[in-house]
Amino acid sequence: MKRVIAAAAFLPLFISYIYFLPPFPFFLILLLIVGMLAMREFYIMYRVPASLYIPAVVIGGILFYYFCRYPEYFPECVFVGLFLILLLRLFVIKLPSGSMSEVGPLGVGLFYIAGFLSFQWFLRTENEGLKYIFLLYASVWLADSAAYYVGSYLGKNKLYPSVSPNKTVEGALGSLMGGAVGSVVVKNAMGITGLSTVGALAIGMTIGIATLLGDLIESMFKRDAGVKDSSGLIPGHGGILDKIDGFLISGPILYLIVRYM
Repeated sequence: MKRVIAAAAFLPLFISYIYFLPPFPFFLILLLIVGMLAMREFYIMYRVPASLYIPAVVIGGILFYYFCRYPEYFPECVFVGLFLILLLRLFVIKLPSGSMSEVGPLGVGLFYIAGFLSFQWFLRTENEGLKYIFLLYASVWLADSAAYYVGSYLGKNKLYPSVSPNKTVEGALGSLMGGAVGSVVVKNAMGITGLSTVGALAIGMTIGIATLLGDLIESMFKRDAGVKDSSGLIPGHGGILDKIDGFLISGPILYLIVRYM
């Protein structure tokens, strides 16, 4: 019930924000805030000391902005980001012991979250980008919801118990169906030109698979870190990272499809 209440309160505001406000700076600011909160959750989940993760979140936010606004400087951003993280660990904590266990999460969190999330900005700037953003969000949301409810009521066969004990094959099929429904609905409702119904179905099913993989990847990290949720920020939903894990994989995949199809 908490999942439904939280979604009902949040979705209308979220849709209005995305639809009515211009992409820059408002959509970019939204992604920036979400990315920095998710990075913070990731670092706390891995018990990175605050003296390291707080400046790392700031670095991640700055690099995310440059990823999005100046993509031609991406290689330089990669170098600067990793270099600053290494310097941070070198000078903030004097002892070398444990350096890899702290630098590892800092680097992975930076590119897994800020790097992957930046593809949503690139998608938004494509032709008919707003429509594809709504296609992405609707498909991921329905894929995630269908996986949860189909798995809860019909799930019998475990999908990958060592990573996510509650996920089932039936839930995975629900994710494919939910993604396909979301894609077709947005395609017809918003009139995406050049995208057939069959194409929308294929894209939606691909997003359903990507959403499932994103969920499994985050589950892998959570089980490694020994936590159930990335945080308790959203009642009934966990943390920010728990809500965007599917987008982190499906966003780049949809961007590549739209960019090169």
